[in-house]
Amino acid sequence: MEIRIREATEQDIEKLLTFEQGVIEAERPFDPTLKDGHITYYDLPGLMASNQAILAVAEHQGELVASGYARLEPAKPYLKHEQHAYLGFMFVDPAHRGKGINRLIIEYLIEWARSQSIHELRLDVYVENGPAIKAYEKLGFSKHLVEMRLNTEDQPGGLNL
Repeated sequence: MEIRIREATEQDIEKLLTFEQGVIEAERPFDPTLKDGHITYYDLPGLMASNQAILAVAEHQGELVASGYARLEPAKPYLKHEQHAYLGFMFVDPAHRGKGINRLIIEYLIEWARSQSIHELRLDVYVENGPAIKAYEKLGFSKHLVEMRLNTEDQPGGLNL
């Protein structure tokens, strides 16, 4: 199976918007804070226009089958690195999962980050999303922080202290 990884173009927007809804649909079960109904996560034209980001797609036989981006972000002033690349919009069409396409996208994004002299990469994944965590660990990522939340509306009668 021949997969071609390339930078996204404006002609890809319609399919990328479909991928975005696929990401949101996959993440809804993990995130009760997402609004109901149609939402969007990404400024796709902005990512494509930015010289601080790259939006990559995977093509198979002329059809887009996956996406991902890397965006340069400033690091907190107390960290050793000044910038890192944040990876997001990792999506593979369900019909093409399990074929190593996500790995190809990430390798492409890592090479782009290295070309920008960036060696620290970050991404977010829901703690309950075991398959995604395993996939990222296979690529060398490791767990770093766990974000925790509390919604006091979920605690009728107060906290159990």
